[in-house]
Amino acid sequence: MFSYIWPLALVVLSNVMYQICAKSVPQNLNPFASLTVTYAVSLAASLILFFVQGKGGSLLAEYGKLNWVPFVFGLTLVGLEVGFIYAYKAGWQVSTASIVQSAFLAVVLIVVGFLLYREPMTWNKIVGMAVCLVGLVIINYK
Repeated sequence: MFSYIWPLALVVLSNVMYQICAKSVPQNLNPFASLTVTYAVSLAASLILFFVQGKGGSLLAEYGKLNWVPFVFGLTLVGLEVGFIYAYKAGWQVSTASIVQSAFLAVVLIVVGFLLYREPMTWNKIVGMAVCLVGLVIINYK
Protein backbone atom coordinates (compact mmCIF):
# COMPACT_ATOMS: atom_id res chain seq x y z
CA MET A 1 0.00 0.00 0.00
CA PHE A 2 2.84 2.42 0.86
CA SER A 3 4.39 1.95 -2.60
CA TYR A 4 1.03 3.00 -4.07
CA ILE A 5 0.55 6.10 -1.88
CA TRP A 6 4.01 7.62 -1.46
CA PRO A 7 4.42 8.75 -5.09
CA LEU A 8 1.20 10.77 -4.98
CA ALA A 9 2.08 12.15 -1.56
CA LEU A 10 5.39 13.30 -3.05
CA VAL A 11 3.54 14.90 -5.98
CA VAL A 12 1.18 16.75 -3.65
CA LEU A 13 4.00 17.98 -1.40
CA SER A 14 6.07 18.96 -4.43
CA ASN A 15 3.11 20.76 -6.01
CA VAL A 16 2.54 22.78 -2.84
CA MET A 17 6.20 23.81 -2.81
CA TYR A 18 6.06 24.43 -6.57
CA GLN A 19 3.14 26.86 -6.22
CA ILE A 20 4.77 28.64 -3.28
CA CYS A 21 8.01 29.03 -5.25
CA ALA A 22 6.26 30.17 -8.45
CA LYS A 23 4.25 32.75 -6.46
CA SER A 24 7.42 33.93 -4.67
CA VAL A 25 9.56 34.69 -7.74
CA PRO A 26 10.46 38.38 -7.34
CA GLN A 27 8.26 40.64 -9.47
CA ASN A 28 11.28 42.36 -11.03
CA LEU A 29 13.13 39.10 -11.86
CA ASN A 30 12.95 37.81 -15.43
CA PRO A 31 11.24 34.39 -15.12
CA PHE A 32 13.68 32.83 -17.58
CA ALA A 33 16.67 33.95 -15.50
CA SER A 34 14.99 32.33 -12.50
CA LEU A 35 14.45 29.13 -14.48
CA THR A 36 18.14 28.88 -15.40
CA VAL A 37 18.93 28.51 -11.69
CA THR A 38 15.93 26.23 -11.18
CA TYR A 39 17.12 23.87 -13.91
CA ALA A 40 20.75 23.98 -12.75
CA VAL A 41 19.57 22.80 -9.32
CA SER A 42 17.34 20.18 -10.99
CA LEU A 43 20.29 18.96 -13.06
CA ALA A 44 22.49 18.62 -9.99
CA ALA A 45 19.76 16.85 -7.99
CA SER A 46 19.00 14.46 -10.86
CA LEU A 47 22.68 13.58 -11.31
CA ILE A 48 23.13 12.94 -7.61
CA LEU A 49 19.96 10.85 -7.38
CA PHE A 50 20.93 8.83 -10.46
CA PHE A 51 24.10 7.68 -8.71
CA VAL A 52 22.59 7.42 -5.20
CA GLN A 53 19.77 5.25 -6.53
CA GLY A 54 22.40 2.54 -6.83
CA LYS A 55 21.07 0.65 -9.81
CA GLY A 56 24.49 0.82 -11.41
CA GLY A 57 24.93 1.36 -15.07
CA SER A 58 26.34 4.19 -17.03
CA LEU A 59 24.65 7.53 -17.46
CA LEU A 60 25.89 7.58 -21.06
CA ALA A 61 24.41 4.12 -21.65
CA GLU A 62 21.09 5.40 -20.30
CA TYR A 63 21.29 8.36 -22.68
CA GLY A 64 21.52 5.85 -25.52
CA LYS A 65 17.95 4.79 -24.68
CA LEU A 66 16.50 8.28 -25.13
CA ASN A 67 13.71 9.05 -27.54
CA TRP A 68 11.91 12.33 -28.28
CA VAL A 69 10.11 12.43 -24.93
CA PRO A 70 12.73 14.07 -22.63
CA PHE A 71 13.29 16.85 -25.14
CA VAL A 72 9.60 17.68 -25.49
CA PHE A 73 9.15 17.16 -21.73
CA GLY A 74 11.86 19.77 -21.08
CA LEU A 75 10.10 22.32 -23.28
CA THR A 76 6.79 21.45 -21.65
CA LEU A 77 8.22 22.03 -18.17
CA VAL A 78 9.46 25.48 -19.19
CA GLY A 79 5.93 26.27 -20.43
CA LEU A 80 4.36 25.07 -17.19
CA GLU A 81 6.71 26.95 -14.97
CA VAL A 82 6.83 30.23 -16.83
CA GLY A 83 3.05 30.05 -17.25
CA PHE A 84 2.51 29.87 -13.50
CA ILE A 85 5.12 32.57 -12.82
CA TYR A 86 3.43 34.94 -15.28
CA ALA A 87 -0.04 34.01 -13.93
CA TYR A 88 1.03 35.01 -10.44
CA LYS A 89 2.70 38.18 -11.72
CA ALA A 90 -0.60 39.00 -13.47
CA GLY A 91 -2.42 38.76 -10.15
CA TRP A 92 -3.77 35.22 -9.92
CA GLN A 93 -4.12 34.06 -6.34
CA VAL A 94 -2.23 30.95 -5.25
CA SER A 95 -5.52 29.59 -3.89
CA THR A 96 -7.22 29.66 -7.30
CA ALA A 97 -4.65 29.51 -10.12
CA SER A 98 -3.74 25.88 -9.51
CA ILE A 99 -7.35 24.83 -8.97
CA VAL A 100 -8.52 26.50 -12.17
CA GLN A 101 -5.76 24.94 -14.29
CA SER A 102 -6.28 21.55 -12.60
CA ALA A 103 -9.98 21.54 -13.37
CA PHE A 104 -9.37 22.40 -17.02
CA LEU A 105 -6.56 19.86 -17.10
CA ALA A 106 -8.78 17.12 -15.66
CA VAL A 107 -11.38 17.68 -18.37
CA VAL A 108 -8.79 17.73 -21.16
CA LEU A 109 -6.97 14.64 -19.85
CA ILE A 110 -10.18 12.62 -19.72
CA VAL A 111 -10.67 13.39 -23.42
CA VAL A 112 -6.97 12.71 -24.17
CA GLY A 113 -7.15 9.40 -22.29
CA PHE A 114 -10.19 8.41 -24.31
CA LEU A 115 -8.82 9.46 -27.70
CA LEU A 116 -5.14 8.51 -27.42
CA TYR A 117 -5.07 5.68 -24.90
CA ARG A 118 -8.48 4.08 -25.41
CA GLU A 119 -9.38 4.61 -21.75
CA PRO A 120 -13.10 4.08 -21.20
CA MET A 121 -15.40 7.10 -21.10
CA THR A 122 -17.62 6.28 -18.14
CA TRP A 123 -20.58 8.12 -16.69
CA ASN A 124 -18.46 8.86 -13.62
CA LYS A 125 -15.93 10.65 -15.81
CA ILE A 126 -18.61 12.58 -17.69
CA VAL A 127 -20.21 13.70 -14.41
CA GLY A 128 -16.74 14.51 -13.06
CA MET A 129 -16.06 16.73 -16.06
CA ALA A 130 -19.36 18.53 -15.50
CA VAL A 131 -18.51 19.02 -11.82
CA CYS A 132 -15.11 20.45 -12.79
CA LEU A 133 -16.72 22.90 -15.21
CA VAL A 134 -19.37 23.94 -12.67
CA GLY A 135 -16.60 24.32 -10.09
CA LEU A 136 -14.75 26.66 -12.46
CA VAL A 137 -17.83 28.86 -12.72
CA ILE A 138 -18.30 28.88 -8.93
CA ILE A 139 -14.65 29.57 -8.06
CA ASN A 140 -14.36 32.37 -10.62
CA TYR A 141 -17.74 33.97 -9.91
CA LYS A 142 -17.25 37.48 -8.59
